[in-house]
Amino acid sequence: MNTRNAYALRARQTRQVAPFGLGAAHRSLPVPEGVPPHPACATLPERVCRHALADRNENARLNAREQAVKGRFDAIVPLLKAISALQHNADFVERAQLLARQQLGYALPEDILENAWSNGLDVKALYSRCVFEALLLSAEEYASDYRSKSGSWQDLHSFFLDCGFHAVDISPCADGRLKGLLPYILRLPSTPFIRRKAYAGAMFDIETDVRQWMAVELSRYREGVPNFAEAGTRYLKIAVYHFSSSNPHHEGCAAHGSDDSAAIDAGLQRLLEFRQAIENSFCCGAGTDILLIGVDTDTDAIRVHVPDEEGNLSASRFVDNAALYAASLGLGENDARIAVHQAILDAGASRPHEGMRRLVANLLINNLSQIEYVGEYYGGRYPDIGHAERYISVGDGFEEVQMRNVAYYAHLQTLEEGMSDMDIGIKIFRHLMGKRGLPVPIAIHFRYDARVPGSRVRAVNRTRRVEEAIRSRYADLEAAGLLACHLTVQDMPAGSMIEEIIDEDHAG
Repeated sequence: MNTRNAYALRARQTRQVAPFGLGAAHRSLPVPEGVPPHPACATLPERVCRHALADRNENARLNAREQAVKGRFDAIVPLLKAISALQHNADFVERAQLLARQQLGYALPEDILENAWSNGLDVKALYSRCVFEALLLSAEEYASDYRSKSGSWQDLHSFFLDCGFHAVDISPCADGRLKGLLPYILRLPSTPFIRRKAYAGAMFDIETDVRQWMAVELSRYREGVPNFAEAGTRYLKIAVYHFSSSNPHHEGCAAHGSDDSAAIDAGLQRLLEFRQAIENSFCCGAGTDILLIGVDTDTDAIRVHVPDEEGNLSASRFVDNAALYAASLGLGENDARIAVHQAILDAGASRPHEGMRRLVANLLINNLSQIEYVGEYYGGRYPDIGHAERYISVGDGFEEVQMRNVAYYAHLQTLEEGMSDMDIGIKIFRHLMGKRGLPVPIAIHFRYDARVPGSRVRAVNRTRRVEEAIRSRYADLEAAGLLACHLTVQDMPAGSMIEEIIDEDHAG
């Protein structure tokens, strides 16, 4: 697909060969049986590839965060097994709490431990409480980090405006393997400038997104935020599908039956319908750009479907960043940047506008670091190429915890409108949790606007209605004690305090 042609040839011709393992890693080495060679670096996992444009300091920082967050979740089951073995000891409560503080960093609910002598240890209740505690602790860390780095999203805001975009609306698939899309795969900081809402199969709701477009445009006309309407910038809508290079027929997008072509075509069609809806309602002067991105969830390498000069997309016209990484590996920084820009120009018969080219180049360069991240810390391919989510996130979702395979996300306001997303999530978690007899943890989270009278009360009521609907729809899991819902609300500004809603009828 236009990715191993002119730019790849030029890159190979000008490559300065580096010592083996430090850049020129294209020797053919044995690959374990059944595992395809890595598309970006043929020596993985035996050697670590080093690309001139990869940010290894940022990779180290992100890895430390990933290990900290996932470590909280992964420590839960071993801890519960350890304290379960102690429940008949006379000093059980004290020893259990000591272990919990040492290994999890927080205490367990005292009443559950105290009642273990008569009813046995309620492992299901402890498990769900620990999952939600790990979620809240991770969210608190993010909020603190977010408040300390406002400058980074101000820089991003300026960059997007320079590229000619006054708003960016991204709809990835709800699959947990795309949960780290912004901070990891695309290396974009969380910012009010970017709206991210996930849907099963990236099938975003067109009417909802048109209303979002209207709200942004009204703000520009009324307040000049983020810029004035006469500035001539455009609204950018991005859809993100995914696929698996290791097991394409089984570990692709569940919403599209692991059919990559169907996922691409559906995402493309939804983008075209969104743009057409804007034009039909507000005439052709309503500037909207569209972009389609694919993610190989085994390696986090992206494909960017580059628009032509008319802003149109094609399923077959894209830059494959894994191929681009391989072609530019061993080049100096300047030559590598030239290779990136040349790949964009070679992706189609006509060129997109300059701002779009700059944006696509930025995304490709950012993703080179993520390709190397997966190479350095996971040998090139994630060991969990399938689903390994820790909880289901329902409602508005947690901006605070964006990381691969931490959560399956079902965006909804009512269960009826998000039924297909929830059914897919429950199906995934029946498999993940059923074999261990553990409950499905469901974090129901809605945001409210403190500026609007009654907004918080309505958000709280919505969380309770959604909880009741979930418990009713999946009554077999509820009857078996295999549903655990945790209710929270949060004010609109990113980094706001997360407020727990305690429902005594379903506590634990």
